[in-house]
Amino acid sequence: MTNTASPADHYRDLAAKFTATVDAVPTDRWSSPSPCSDWTARDVVAHVVGSQREIVTNVGLELPPGPSPEADPAGAWAATRDAMQEILDDPARGNLEYDGYFGRTSLAATIDTFFTFDLVVHGWDLARATGLDETIADSDLDFVETAAAGMGEAIRSEGVCGPALDVPEDADRTTRVLAYLGRQA
Repeated sequence: MTNTASPADHYRDLAAKFTATVDAVPTDRWSSPSPCSDWTARDVVAHVVGSQREIVTNVGLELPPGPSPEADPAGAWAATRDAMQEILDDPARGNLEYDGYFGRTSLAATIDTFFTFDLVVHGWDLARATGLDETIADSDLDFVETAAAGMGEAIRSEGVCGPALDVPEDADRTTRVLAYLGRQA
């Protein structure tokens, strides 16, 4: 399935879903272990915040300081999300180019593929860690499958996704997609 939304709108949609999960995390669950090895729920949010803060530096931008994910994961995510959305809503900044892993690309294109992929997958990780609703919409599963296929073997690179897991033949779609990404649903 091809994403027809603009990068700014695609990010807005998936960031809103990630935000709903972040905002629903019970205060006493931030230290819960996540499906990501050696990460807590708080670490998942810290990773999303840190990676988004880092990617903009590839085009000479910087997100304004915000709360620390360690002290205020929801506040840190909200500040990062809002700053990233502001960049994506401004084509002059969102379309800045750099040499990425797969060649010349723009910030908006990178956010529209890999970083929105992260929002879906890490949204599931966060929900799993904290006992929240783990449902992934079919349209988001379509997107994740397409994005994963587009990454080829790079998806198995250190820090991206682990090895694919075996699942029963009758496993539901979410379980199959997550197993491909190295997660046990």
